[in-house]
Amino acid sequence: MRRLSLHLVSDATGETLNSIARATVAQFEHAHVVYHRWTLIRTRLHLHRVLEGIKADPGPVLSSMIDRKFKAELDAACAALGVQVVNVLDPVLSVLQDTLHEPAQGRPGGQYVLDEEYYRRIDAMHFVLAHDDGQAAAELHQADVVLVGVSRASKTPTCFYLANRGIKAANVPLVPELPLLQELTQLRSPVIGLTIDAQTLVEIRRTRVRIMAPGGTMGRVSEAENPYVDLQTVRDELSWARRLCSRNGWPMIDVSHRSIEETAAAVIEIKDQWSARPRRDRVKPEGIESTS
Repeated sequence: MRRLSLHLVSDATGETLNSIARATVAQFEHAHVVYHRWTLIRTRLHLHRVLEGIKADPGPVLSSMIDRKFKAELDAACAALGVQVVNVLDPVLSVLQDTLHEPAQGRPGGQYVLDEEYYRRIDAMHFVLAHDDGQAAAELHQADVVLVGVSRASKTPTCFYLANRGIKAANVPLVPELPLLQELTQLRSPVIGLTIDAQTLVEIRRTRVRIMAPGGTMGRVSEAENPYVDLQTVRDELSWARRLCSRNGWPMIDVSHRSIEETAAAVIEIKDQWSARPRRDRVKPEGIESTS
């Protein structure tokens, strides 16, 4: 396996570079990539430290630097070191400048401003915290979307990811022994079920049980006696949840082989379809097919 040092240089948080690096490196099975992340590079001293780091462990550089002077210095120094630099924002900036007939401002971190969208994300995060795991059920009508599913079906992490997109998401557990929350059947916002492969869910739950074991109630029950991690019981639980969602017209997403990001993208797609429907038709999302 070949080792590669990859330097990610940004004058902001570096999230853009992290996403690009993850998406591209994932296409190479036989590479051992060592990431060097250099963020908030806004002074010449910061840039000097970056260049020293690249010199000490040479490798390709992905840059999202906006400041023209620092970007030029980075390019020149890397050329002298024989290191390739890719300025990932340049092609898009060039297209936008040509189309808008306006030069880019060259302002680092321009996307991170305390505007209306920023405060909407903060509000959405507070909403998720207050409406996790079926809390504050009387306020579910305030949610942009409600996720339902059995325990450990990734409802909570998906809700937090959605909140980072400014979406107020609540989640409600589906438990065979408990009655369904009446509020769920009266919502005009979409309700979406998350399901998962039974064997995968058992493994996730077993890990949870082991974490809880030192002081938790489940730790005093052997796995063989614990219906929470019994494969047939879990299969029955998932089948019951699927039937419940079908009966209520709630679309379902199978998260077995999806990352949180992919699950959230599927939720947003269903939510957008739901929002596009005439308001009088938003009683049950029967026209939206399940996403598997």
